[in-house]
Amino acid sequence: MTIRLRQPFAEAVERVRAALKEQGFGVLTEIDVRATLQEKLGETMEDYLILGACNPPLAHRALGVDRRIGLLLPCNVVVRSDGGDTLVEALDPQVMAKVSEQPGLEPVADEAAEKLTAALESLRG
Repeated sequence: MTIRLRQPFAEAVERVRAALKEQGFGVLTEIDVRATLQEKLGETMEDYLILGACNPPLAHRALGVDRRIGLLLPCNVVVRSDGGDTLVEALDPQVMAKVSEQPGLEPVADEAAEKLTAALESLRG
């Protein structure tokens, strides 16, 4: 699930946070990959941020079906610079359902996918 935004990275990050919040997701974790690689390895790269997004009711339902699903939570959303634009990418939650092989996760994954898609689509405006 990818969307290209024709706006600066910092502005895009704030819009992504707001779009996720609108769909009931909170950002639990944030990994600044660029800063980490610079600090730990002295390597430089483009702006690259991983946001660990969680929708508590959906996470609760998923954990009720299969406790092992925590290995795939939270939903990661990547915001990264790409040639003057900013890319926003999210893993389709259906991957979660397929990996676990628990049919009860499919409706939860469907709802999570709908909400993530709505968040990304709202960024187009």
